[in-house]
Amino acid sequence: MPLHMIKLCVGCDTVEELLDWRSASAAPGEPWVLRTRQTPKRAEEMLDGGSLYRVFKGVILCRQKILAIDTVGEGVNARCEVTLDSEIVRVSPSPRRAFQGWRYLEVKDAPDDIDMGAFNEAPPELAQKLRELGAW
Repeated sequence: MPLHMIKLCVGCDTVEELLDWRSASAAPGEPWVLRTRQTPKRAEEMLDGGSLYRVFKGVILCRQKILAIDTVGEGVNARCEVTLDSEIVRVSPSPRRAFQGWRYLEVKDAPDDIDMGAFNEAPPELAQKLRELGAW
């Protein structure tokens, strides 16, 4: 059974801002790598279909599949690199209290994916406002 990771998305208020930041800061074809200090002790469980769920302003809005977890460096310079799928999957907005670093997220506690077909049929102005409010 997969295990997920949850992390605050600092500096971005929406999924669109995260995507804009990514396109401005990454070279084409460059893998999406999240760097963090601690390597998860349960990394093998995360590699069995786990995802990184991102919290924007107190609400989980999206996830990315975890492709690899590697420890880079040694001793006090050791860091963890989590390689993520470039596809972002939107999930049902789910409130989450602030925390530092990252946490494990059990499958039973993870929000469901959103059907983007219905999302794309909404009028653009309404869809944008709902996204800003974290309701869609």
